[in-house]
Amino acid sequence: MSNPLYRKNARYISRYVIPRVILIVMAVFYIMPYYWMIVTSLKGTVELRAAPPTIFPHEIHFEHYAAAVRFIPFFRYMTNSLSIVTFSVIGALISNSLVAYGFSRINWPGREKVFLIVIATMFIPFPVVLVALFDIFAKFKMVNTFLPLIIPAYTGQALYIFMIRQYLLTIPKEISDAGFIDGANEFEIFYRLIIPLMKPVIAVVAIFTALGSWNDFLGPLIYLTKQEMYTLSIGLQFFRSQHEVEYSLLMAASTLVALPVVLIFLCFQRFFVEGITMGAVKG
Repeated sequence: MSNPLYRKNARYISRYVIPRVILIVMAVFYIMPYYWMIVTSLKGTVELRAAPPTIFPHEIHFEHYAAAVRFIPFFRYMTNSLSIVTFSVIGALISNSLVAYGFSRINWPGREKVFLIVIATMFIPFPVVLVALFDIFAKFKMVNTFLPLIIPAYTGQALYIFMIRQYLLTIPKEISDAGFIDGANEFEIFYRLIIPLMKPVIAVVAIFTALGSWNDFLGPLIYLTKQEMYTLSIGLQFFRSQHEVEYSLLMAASTLVALPVVLIFLCFQRFFVEGITMGAVKG
């Protein structure tokens, strides 16, 4: 018969120690590229060429960040990116919320079938419709404007519609019924009663939309040809082509681009987790 203390220790190790060790190892592998990006941005030119490469910089060069901002119109590109992100987030919240509300809180003939068709669009690769979209925007003379990068957010996206719908299904129908009894119409119920309860999932959609617009490379590459209209994602590639050997400056600029993404996630992490988990309660 085995020792009870041994069994207790083995159970503790298998339940608590091993999972934490695995998570720590995975976290290290995940963080390593970001760490290496920051370290490279702080190294001098001579140290960058050292073999084997140094894990910690011998001399810290914070001036690389100021130089990276000067070498490209960084703040111009950042303003362009922020403009696209802001209007895209507004459009995504309005369109996806309204569509998801119609699929979850309003009964109408063929609702479930139409919803399945909407979900099926998730499996259509973007390159399949890329040429058609470009042709449409070109005929409306929207190329070299931010409109092709913003308008799609106002048409809804299947993933966000699905997420919001699943979240709305967890809200009791009695809330809407009480609104109807008080004389409110459908829009007033949506605006005054439902939206305040949707904050977690709205935060998730806003984060996903903001990250997608901020990191989008293919869209600006296709629709924007004027340098003054570039976003940061395009600007970094332009910067690299002009200063191939200045990896410290490139990594400094990349760090500045990645910093807002990290801050957004840290600030809204609670809403992000809550929106994801509560949306899976009811199907």
